[in-house]
Amino acid sequence: MTTATSRAYDHVKQAILDRAYPGGALLSEGEIAAAVGVSRTPVREALLRLETEGLLRLYPKRGALVLPVSPQEVSDVMEARELVETFTAGKAALGPELIDELTGLLEDMREHSAAADAKEFARADRCFHRAIVAAAGNEILTQLYDSLRDRQLRMSRLTANDPTRAADAISDHTEILQAVRSGDRRRIRSAIHRHLQTAGTTPRGRA
Repeated sequence: MTTATSRAYDHVKQAILDRAYPGGALLSEGEIAAAVGVSRTPVREALLRLETEGLLRLYPKRGALVLPVSPQEVSDVMEARELVETFTAGKAALGPELIDELTGLLEDMREHSAAADAKEFARADRCFHRAIVAAAGNEILTQLYDSLRDRQLRMSRLTANDPTRAADAISDHTEILQAVRSGDRRRIRSAIHRHLQTAGTTPRGRA
């Protein structure tokens, strides 16, 4: 059963990630409580949790400030992703199950690109990377990856209706899949490194 705190947390976090609450917005407990249909106490608990995740800063008696995305945050998130993803690539179980999952997700990316469906393209992209992270069997690192991807949602949007950007993303993921098939962990880490380095220096919103 979803608790009042969880409902408030999910509502505010999704609004921040979707930019319905943009950086610099000042949120009030009362307005959020009314929107979600809960009391102020669970809203306060939800805001405290979001503050620990780096999305908000609380100001007593004033409200919660949605922290704007800074260039440093973009750099930090991409750096942290590279550390997590290259490390887990070195430990992931590289069997037929992972290969089949990545193959299916890459095919999904191609289909969503052809349909110019940016939302589903981004979902398949995220799941592709997550599959490799999860295959390492470290739940804490998998949760960290999820948190980093959530934060990245605020930074940029993938535009699958841009043929060049989508083609670049598909090419990079094809290279990663080929490396996984080879079983060469150094090759996998190198492919992920190149992909994230490129993504971190362009406004693509993919990766």
